[in-house]
Amino acid sequence: MKKELVEQIKANPDYQTLVKARSGFAIKLSIAMLVVYFTFILTIAFNPAALGAPMSADSVTTIGIPIGMAIIVFAFILTGIYTKRANSEFDDLNNKIKNSIKEN
Repeated sequence: MKKELVEQIKANPDYQTLVKARSGFAIKLSIAMLVVYFTFILTIAFNPAALGAPMSADSVTTIGIPIGMAIIVFAFILTGIYTKRANSEFDDLNNKIKNSIKEN
């Protein structure tokens, strides 16, 4: 890619909007995942009895198992949210940038 083309893309206001929106959104989702994950891990480390309690009196399954599975599902949901926004808003901005470059 030519250096002039790179500079032209970087100067495009839609590119600035895309970078800012995408980065901010990714950071928010990452923080949400890290909070959930480290809360789970820290609970295991400092209060293992909370997650080690059986789900019922005669059950061998602990409360930690469904909570751990919920964390995995939460990660899939966050991925889906990011993908939906990337395929709509971010792709639209990307196409606007491509079209503005083609016009010049």
